[in-house]
Amino acid sequence: MFGQLSHELEVNVPASEAWEIYGTLGISKLLKAMEAGVGLFSRKHLCQVTNLSMLTWFTVHKEKFTKLDNEKCMKEPEVIKVGYLDLGFTLFCVCVKIIENDNVSCIIKSTIEYDVKEEVVANTLYVNTDIVAKIAEVAKNYLIKNKATKNVA
Repeated sequence: MFGQLSHELEVNVPASEAWEIYGTLGISKLLKAMEAGVGLFSRKHLCQVTNLSMLTWFTVHKEKFTKLDNEKCMKEPEVIKVGYLDLGFTLFCVCVKIIENDNVSCIIKSTIEYDVKEEVVANTLYVNTDIVAKIAEVAKNYLIKNKATKNVA
C-alpha cells in the first residue's frame, strides 16, 4: 500500500537562505548542536518531544540521497537500512523542497512517501509528519534568529 503525507511551514527568509541549511548537512549539524547544548532535538529526542517515544527504537536508520537538486531546492533521502524497513515498509523517503514565495519568504515543504506490505498495513499508524514538522520549526527558529543577528551587525 502506497501512502503520502505532507507538511508545510512558511519562513520569513529567502529560499536561498533556507536551502543553505537543508541543501547541505546543515540541518543535521543544527540538530546535533542543539542536542549538545540543550538536549532536545536529535531524531530520537524529536520523537520523545512529539509524543512518539514508542518509535524511538527505529529512528536510527541508514539513508541515502536519491535526489539532490540545488536549482529546484529539493532533496530526497530514502531509508535503505533498518528503521521503517524493519516494520515491513518497502519504501520510506522524506522529500524536502524549499519553495520561494517571494524574495523575503519561502515554504519548507516535507513530503513523506512510503510503501508497506499489505500484511503489515497497520504499521502505517507509525507514519506522521510530527518529526518533519518539528525539524522545520527548529530550522525556522534558527533562520529567523540568524537573520535578526545579521540585521543588527
